[in-house]
Amino acid sequence: MHFLSRVNSSSADDTPVSRRLLFALCALLVVLWFALLGWRDLVPTDEGRYAEIPREMLVSGDWITPRLDGFKYFEKPPLQYWATAATYSAFGVGTWQARLWTALTGFLTIVFAWYAGRVVYGARIGLYAAAVLASFLYWVGLGHINTLDMGVAATLASSLFSFLLAQRDGASPGARRRWMALCWVSMALAVLSKGLIGLAFPGMTLLLYSAWQRDWKLWTRVHLIGGLTLFTLVAAPWFVLVQRNNPEFFDFFFVYQQFTRFLTPALSRPGPWYYFVPILLLGSLPWVGWLPTALWRARRAAPTRFNPDRVLLVWSVFIFVFFSASHSKLPSYILPMFPALALLLGRHLDALPRGALRRPLLALALGCLLAAAGLTQLWRAGNALTPAALYRAWGDWLELTAALGLCGSLLAWHWEGAGRRGAAVLAVAIGFGAGFTVALQSFQILGRTASTRDVVAAIRPWLHPHQPFYSVLTYDQTLPFYLRRETTVVVYEGELAFGMAQAPQRRVATLQAFARRWAHDRLPLAFLPTGDLRRLRARDVALRVIDRTPRYTVIARPDQDYGAAARAAQAALPPAWNASAPSTPSRP
Repeated sequence: MHFLSRVNSSSADDTPVSRRLLFALCALLVVLWFALLGWRDLVPTDEGRYAEIPREMLVSGDWITPRLDGFKYFEKPPLQYWATAATYSAFGVGTWQARLWTALTGFLTIVFAWYAGRVVYGARIGLYAAAVLASFLYWVGLGHINTLDMGVAATLASSLFSFLLAQRDGASPGARRRWMALCWVSMALAVLSKGLIGLAFPGMTLLLYSAWQRDWKLWTRVHLIGGLTLFTLVAAPWFVLVQRNNPEFFDFFFVYQQFTRFLTPALSRPGPWYYFVPILLLGSLPWVGWLPTALWRARRAAPTRFNPDRVLLVWSVFIFVFFSASHSKLPSYILPMFPALALLLGRHLDALPRGALRRPLLALALGCLLAAAGLTQLWRAGNALTPAALYRAWGDWLELTAALGLCGSLLAWHWEGAGRRGAAVLAVAIGFGAGFTVALQSFQILGRTASTRDVVAAIRPWLHPHQPFYSVLTYDQTLPFYLRRETTVVVYEGELAFGMAQAPQRRVATLQAFARRWAHDRLPLAFLPTGDLRRLRARDVALRVIDRTPRYTVIARPDQDYGAAARAAQAALPPAWNASAPSTPSRP
């Protein structure tokens, strides 16, 4: 661990970092990162979808063709589905298991940022880069939300960091081969995470950097033939198998999802050219004040053959411009920028002269005070679906977030004045990292109203094996996951449209058809938006409301004895099961 005391000559802090402190910081990060993965309910859309697809994969035993609510779902490749299904197989189906892949890949990227920064730039910059990445608002948030974006950001970051380690000045031929092998494998995993961007982003970065640097010999050092072979061996088999089993796959996945959505507004996700500017600024908190100068500094040429600063700058700018030009925009798309930005910020923070952080840190502290004052008015965001009282309760926790950020900023201001740059950077990272964790986990106050977990718990006594369960005029992605079964979708397409076109017999296309099936079903249940209940009553659908929330209502047939069926089902169970069985409803 001798590297912990290694410091750049330009550093404003010559205080060594001890092994004990490093281990303590790692332990704190592990606790903050993993301890509360199951605390919040899954919320639609992404969290429910990417929890349910692996569950259906595990139940069906088909690990080639992804399905959502029984319909083929080819919007994304399967790497995260495989990882989550394997987690379910090992630990059971649950909320923290559904989020584990996202959290694990986010955490490992922080560790890799530390290692890459240490080797490429020096020990202190590696520590700064890890601290910055671990406390970015965007990285903390998306590291604990079950989407595909963290997995692809992590695999892309692995390809980027491996490339820097392979091409750095002084790397031995053996080290270069090993790191480039990991780079190619990481690109293949990125393709299996989200598609062709896994190859396009590293490839375009290499092209643009080599043109800017006029270093065309770099292409001879990336082991192109062997790397492409390794990439193909990892990435290609699933695409071959899924195409063989599903002839419709190629046109939908490659033509529509990978190109049409980028070039046309077909998915109705438009946005102006500056769409990602506020997202980048907000997501970069609390380090946003240093971001412009860090990017400007990175443009300068280095006296060495290989310039990692420019690679990181090209990577960040290209990703930002690529998604800004796209006709399909979602806030999480620019997440792969953040590991590169963390290294650039770590480099910049280390190069600033002593005391240079004091004024920005006071501005950061003032921002926390203003945020705390503003959060007292959060209750005004209340509405019919989410009452003001819930926003007020969440606002109280967000004020704690602001207080933790304020404490971190003031401690950092003090230590920066004492010439302890490392302590100042860590104080900001810990204060805001802990604060953002509080904000994220306390979102359960609002998220619980958007999830179907409580709905499913309320109707548990009415549930029976193999009964018809309809999702009418809507599709909440968390419902099948909490039900632990598929539903029958009525008068809805949305993201299921492609799968429904392949299996139209699995859906109910009209309310008239639903009413006919409902009249003849045994023990049916239906889930629908509360505001649409009148549409069923207008069609004289016989129903009884068994659970109602501002968002959703669940109905049953009023002329059938759900309780007798429940009692019969319980009687067939072993005695130990009956002791903890829920009470059954009385006959309506």
